[in-house]
Amino acid sequence: MSDAAHPFSRLTPETILAAIESVGMRCDGRLLALNSYENRVYQVGIEDGSPVIAKFYRPDRWSDAQIREEHAFAAELVEDEVPVVAPLEIDGRKTLGVHGEFRFAVYPRRGGRAPELDREDTLQWIGRFIARIHRVGARKKFLKREKLSVERLGVASRDFVLASGFVPAELNESYARVSELAIEAVRACFDHVGPVATLRLHGDCHAGNVLWTDDGPHFVDLDDACTGPAIQDLWMLLSGDRETRERQITVVLEGYEMFRELDRTEILLVEALRTLRMMHYAAWLARRWEDPAFPVAFPWFASPRYWQDHILELREQVAAMDEAPLGA
Repeated sequence: MSDAAHPFSRLTPETILAAIESVGMRCDGRLLALNSYENRVYQVGIEDGSPVIAKFYRPDRWSDAQIREEHAFAAELVEDEVPVVAPLEIDGRKTLGVHGEFRFAVYPRRGGRAPELDREDTLQWIGRFIARIHRVGARKKFLKREKLSVERLGVASRDFVLASGFVPAELNESYARVSELAIEAVRACFDHVGPVATLRLHGDCHAGNVLWTDDGPHFVDLDDACTGPAIQDLWMLLSGDRETRERQITVVLEGYEMFRELDRTEILLVEALRTLRMMHYAAWLARRWEDPAFPVAFPWFASPRYWQDHILELREQVAAMDEAPLGA
């Protein structure tokens, strides 16, 4: 697909401003592109008011019903006084706007800085925050949003990568073999844990989606909200060597369990979930490569070095899933 043929190539500044004005907001012409690849996100200046954040959804990714469930979840969290950034009502009680071929939502601008995850008080605070999200998430079920599963994140990702042609020919067999072993190890982890409770999740709880202020954290971007086990929203806060991660999970759970109990057997899923994310990330880049923003932002993806490193990471994950879990 050429740059000009990609749908986002038609999301011009004029189109963005027209979309915002179509829901009754008067733009002052200021427009700032923000860091986002899956969707397109802009800060838009408003006459006689504070700037807003406009999020234009990638065409054909989510259905309208799935987006509305995301928005409804955010509204529930706000109603429960959980500090997340929810979309504004832009057309009566609607939060999902449509302008031409693009669907969009408008958010209030909320500032903040990256959280200092090397601080125990920060980790504990975020643990409390996530538990509050989960208390709301457990009250209802998603009907349209996706479920976290080995098939969607692991098997489908592996199949797409193998068919995509991105893996260099000399590494194709190695990738096929190690990815199959990784999926087998992930399945073994889930089988060992057995049935676990699932709930509505943020789904993408990495540090980049947490903005920190003097009053504490607030979460942004529920675009990957899904149904899954609670530990999915906790494990991405962990990094470093095993000793460091042991300390981090202890502190995070101290905060989390002030508001909600966690089934500790879910900790057995941490490395399995990390493996699924790695595989899904590689497939995500391959799926989005026709978007001209991706080769510019991720030029290393098409290199043999990336696939050598990815294969090595998957081998390390197979070994990690065979180790004793954190806190054992």
